[in-house]
Amino acid sequence: MNKTPLISLTQLINLSSRTAIVTGGALGISYGIAYRLAEAGANVVIADLDEEKGISAVNDLQKNGWKASFIRTDVSNEGDVKSATDFAVKTYGTIDILINNAGIYPIIPVMAMKLEMFEKIIAVNLKSVFLFTKAVAEVMIKQGRGGKIINITSIDALHPSGVGLAVYDASKHGLWGFTKNTALELAPHNIQVNALAPGSISTPGSGSDRPVTPELEAITKRFAERIPMKRIGEPDDIGKVALFLSSDLSNYMTGSQVVVDGGVLLS
Repeated sequence: MNKTPLISLTQLINLSSRTAIVTGGALGISYGIAYRLAEAGANVVIADLDEEKGISAVNDLQKNGWKASFIRTDVSNEGDVKSATDFAVKTYGTIDILINNAGIYPIIPVMAMKLEMFEKIIAVNLKSVFLFTKAVAEVMIKQGRGGKIINITSIDALHPSGVGLAVYDASKHGLWGFTKNTALELAPHNIQVNALAPGSISTPGSGSDRPVTPELEAITKRFAERIPMKRIGEPDDIGKVALFLSSDLSNYMTGSQVVVDGGVLLS
């Protein structure tokens, strides 16, 4: 019986000649993802609102001899998203991978939250994914060679972490639903859409334009006590799984959600 020759492992994870957009790629999980994709040979475009940190992240990647660029982007602004997409195509010629990671999680109970903050969380965490998915998928379809879209959800898409994150949880539940449905829509174009759900990960801050609060520290402490692996995750724990989902190793996966949480949901 004839068998199709297997592709080598080195080839399967080789992202050379591919271009990835990583939203919110200047810090934490996003930088962990950007690092692993760049290391695998991808041209990485970091789309982030913080210009200083974004340029610093790009410089760090370039010091390793990797290809990376930065474009200042408000991920919830349609014009900025189009500019970031056009920038990636103009700079590197293609877009093959999209990592939707930009997100915020201010800890505010529903009864204390103002409409303005509710709308901001939904805009950054969910509207941005719609905007980037639509813009990038249009490019991928035109290119005619498929692509990978990875949405960073959260274990909160499966189980709540605690009071104060109701709107964040709503955005992540929405993102998980959006992932599954766009996976159906884009599958005929060989575009795989998957989700990656981190547990508690050590990051520089909450992404909510304020320092780490006692409430956030309390939630993190409670999480650490519940994790069977007895440690908070690191950005690279997410970066390595994002590399898997971005590479040819995951070519027969779409509409899936990979949980990376040290086993906390088991508890």
